[in-house]
Amino acid sequence: DLFVKLRENVKKYIPALQKLAKQVASLDVLTNFATVSEQNNYVRPDFTVDKQEINVVNGRHPVVEQVMTAGSYIPNDVKMDQDTDIFLITGPNMSGKSTYMRQMALIAIMAQIGCFVPADSATLPIFDQIFTRIGAADDLISGQSTFMVEMSEANDALQHATKRSLVLFDEIGRGTATYDGMALAGAIVKYLHDKVGAKTLFATHYHELTDLDQTLKHLKNIHVGATEENGKLIFLHKILPGPADQSYGIEVAKLAGIPDEVINRAKEILETLEMESSKDNLDLALKEVNASKEEMKEA
Repeated sequence: DLFVKLRENVKKYIPALQKLAKQVASLDVLTNFATVSEQNNYVRPDFTVDKQEINVVNGRHPVVEQVMTAGSYIPNDVKMDQDTDIFLITGPNMSGKSTYMRQMALIAIMAQIGCFVPADSATLPIFDQIFTRIGAADDLISGQSTFMVEMSEANDALQHATKRSLVLFDEIGRGTATYDGMALAGAIVKYLHDKVGAKTLFATHYHELTDLDQTLKHLKNIHVGATEENGKLIFLHKILPGPADQSYGIEVAKLAGIPDEVINRAKEILETLEMESSKDNLDLALKEVNASKEEMKEA
């Protein structure tokens, strides 16, 4: 009886308690925003209402920079004007492509929930949705392979993204045969460019796709810098204009500790494949030249 009476008395104060809890929660969030912004040198973002432009100067990943030694995180710009909808990002594994993409999404989310952002300055549009296809995961319980999950997540973006969305696609097409994957990746990029028009960061190791900037006027190539010194791969973690010249996959495998015997054999196989590819390209070029000559004769 005492418990029931107590409960009945407390019920009278539930609306007031809920209102107080909401106010305390809001105050808690805002004071935390203020604290982390001051401690980490975040800046207040600006928003564009009538333009879909991104201008982030020296943006940083708010989580990754916390686990690195002070001053070791290398910031990067994200500058996409009205005429640029897609960044096609190339570069080695572990060089920072995924970090660059995720930091853009986190900056957008932080800005739109009312927090300052990790950058020197940031001007952003209002995004209606963020779509991601990052990482590899399967759904065995539902009978979906890694590649099927990848395609399902890509389809979600293609079906529902708008011009006011942000799309992050990382290594689309890697879960199937090379030519299948490359063809799908290229077709998805073209669809995003022609039909969707969302601001898109698209990371890939299919260097053949970098030629798309010749036909897709709203696409630009960027890459994460890397260099070799004395046979060692050095990541610059800096975003640079243009496509990367190679993916350095074998060098990354060497960094992972793969046995030298495997590394050396991989280099031999790579040289053979590159020679065969060059020969095939030369044969194809000769065929095209001879075909043109025949057409000229007939004319």
